[in-house]
Amino acid sequence: MPSPRANASALIRLFAGYKLTVTDLVALSGSHSVGEARCFSIVFRLYNQSGSGRPDPHMDPAYRQALDALCPLTGDQNVTGGLDATPVVFDNQYFKDLVHLRGFLNSDQTLFSDNEGTRRVVTQFSQNQDAFFRAFIEGMVKLGELQNPRKGEIRRNCRVANGGRPPLEKQVAPFRVVDF
Repeated sequence: MPSPRANASALIRLFAGYKLTVTDLVALSGSHSVGEARCFSIVFRLYNQSGSGRPDPHMDPAYRQALDALCPLTGDQNVTGGLDATPVVFDNQYFKDLVHLRGFLNSDQTLFSDNEGTRRVVTQFSQNQDAFFRAFIEGMVKLGELQNPRKGEIRRNCRVANGGRPPLEKQVAPFRVVDF
């Protein structure tokens, strides 16, 4: 899994190593149309982007203010926020948010802010939900065809192998299926 701190260049290299294109990268990142992430994953963007002691300049000021309230520097790092404005709906809002500089994770916002190739695809998907859905399907099929010689597992907590304990943090309840 890519780091939430990754930039577009690192993500492109990572995905290319699996023979996935820039379009695949952006479309599959659209999975962040659904879900939440912890403040731990973004606090550096709010208070010390790239070690600057300043917030990420690629962030809408009103959105940053809302995130400051959700994720204060000395607050609970396990508090979560939506990865886009409609975190329980699989749609293209994620891409619209990136265009408006409202990406929750650095690894998301960088797709619009830091690379012309990924920016073009983000813009296209923000304007055409059907194009996003088609590209997402194609990317998922490619992911499903990847082979791994090592046996894997479906994790209950993506940050730690099953049976292990996340270091220095509360245990997360096992996953559950939710009907929407």
